[in-house]
Amino acid sequence: MSEYKPLPVGVDNFEKLITDGYYFVDKTLLIKELLDKKGEVNLFTRPRRFGKTLNISMLQYFFEDARENDGRKRDNRSLFEGLRIMEEGEKYLSKFGKYPVISLSLKSAKQPNFEEAYMALRTEIAGEFKRHSFIAEHECLFPDEKELFLKLMLQKGEKAEYNQSLKFLSSCMKKYYGKKAMILIDEYDVPLENSFFRGFYEEMADFLRSLFESALKTNSSLEFAVLTGCLRISKESIFTGMNNLKIISILSDKYDEHFGFTEAEVRKICEDYGMNSKIPIFEEWYDGYLFGNKNVYNPWSVIQFADDLQENEERFPYSYWANTSSNSIVRSLIERADDEIKSEIEALIEGKSVVKPIHEDITYDEVYKSMDNLWNFMFFTGYFRKVREWMDERTKQHFVELAIPNQEIKYIFRMKILTWFDEKLKEKDRSELFTALVNQDVEKLEDEIVDLLMETISFNDAYESFYHGFLAGILSGMKGYIVKSNREGGKGRSDLFVKPVTRRKAAFVIEFKVAKRFEELEAKAGEALRQIEEKRYADELHGDGYQEVIRYGIAFFGKDCVVRA
Repeated sequence: MSEYKPLPVGVDNFEKLITDGYYFVDKTLLIKELLDKKGEVNLFTRPRRFGKTLNISMLQYFFEDARENDGRKRDNRSLFEGLRIMEEGEKYLSKFGKYPVISLSLKSAKQPNFEEAYMALRTEIAGEFKRHSFIAEHECLFPDEKELFLKLMLQKGEKAEYNQSLKFLSSCMKKYYGKKAMILIDEYDVPLENSFFRGFYEEMADFLRSLFESALKTNSSLEFAVLTGCLRISKESIFTGMNNLKIISILSDKYDEHFGFTEAEVRKICEDYGMNSKIPIFEEWYDGYLFGNKNVYNPWSVIQFADDLQENEERFPYSYWANTSSNSIVRSLIERADDEIKSEIEALIEGKSVVKPIHEDITYDEVYKSMDNLWNFMFFTGYFRKVREWMDERTKQHFVELAIPNQEIKYIFRMKILTWFDEKLKEKDRSELFTALVNQDVEKLEDEIVDLLMETISFNDAYESFYHGFLAGILSGMKGYIVKSNREGGKGRSDLFVKPVTRRKAAFVIEFKVAKRFEELEAKAGEALRQIEEKRYADELHGDGYQEVIRYGIAFFGKDCVVRA
């Protein structure tokens, strides 16, 4: 394995990635497109872990007139040797290392209250003043400017001064460098998302509104700016009156291949690491996103899985993204789902699609005000892919057909649904179900099972495994009984055993079948009972000392069932 470059698992600093010899998927033509499009303030919205931070870092190392702590110039040109941007000509290379750069990451502002979150942001801002501390020692600044510079650098400034801090720093840079500044802000909406879920959204929105407006709207020292985030926040919320803002969302045709990996890039990774046979797995699990008109893979998961395959070529695919994104939003959708939405979620997991009205301008405090907002939020944050979009000519409403993009997201839905249903079960009184099972009251047992089926969301593309888990779940918690699934017994495998702790009571063997049509339910329940007898599933229980063994055959179709004993 030593001949391969290390894969950059979790590495999002461009300089480290290049100098330490990590594998790099070249996205430097983002620089060319930014210069060609000439947007003054560019906001890129993409799901979490789709390469936004690495791209921001790349932009900084390309454009920045980099300096040492004492103000001496540092040349970063070697970082870009052999990369695609270097082949694009002097029009673009003339911009290399020419601008003072303010670079902020807001992704660490995840504290439980406003004061702590504000302190984290203040520390991040102060770090940029410290990175340019040599400016404060230069004669280009007036004494009062030097004093304010040091206050902000040492985190001793007032809140109102931090509101204007990026505008102030860029004006100082313009004096020192003789050039307007670039402002790069990564994950601008993390503080907003965190503050909404923690309950201090308005305070955080007020601070960021002041910070962004002063730096990006009325700033004569700004050359251009790039912001990244997960969600497009409405202009009225944060970017009030900013007519210079260009928003590039996953629906935009521009910049469509610079975030995420294209099919060609994933195939090249597989070729470079000798894993061409795994391409279908990468496609099934991590492909399926549509940004503009470009099909892309989740880069975070592709790199993680490729790295795992280097250790063990038989490694099964895994949902790496499940541990990195705000998957509580899936739970929110499930918990708020009525019968219609449950059926839509079931259809999505089955591989079908749903149609929803789409509007890109949204604020975090509006996410739960309507189910349409929640669908929108999940679409723009990476849980669904666009199948197609259109405008209703009569109402002028924008619609998008949505589908789950791949197995990784389907896995997240399933795990969240199973966890949610398991928790709901623990809250419910199932004593009547348990009594019906013990008393062989098949009508009551049918009613109780159907009531629980109506509450959950089923996985139509995996009925057998769904019903198995469902039965095991609803029967767990019987006092004095142990539920065992898929135990070897007789000539085959029974679906479930329910064994009392004392052998004085009856034990139960449960076999289930899934019908293809409602009319088949009776026949399938009988078939399940015959299978218990023919394959002697009860022999193990008799051999274990149970004198009485009751057999149950249960047939399912959708959310209906028939029970026979």
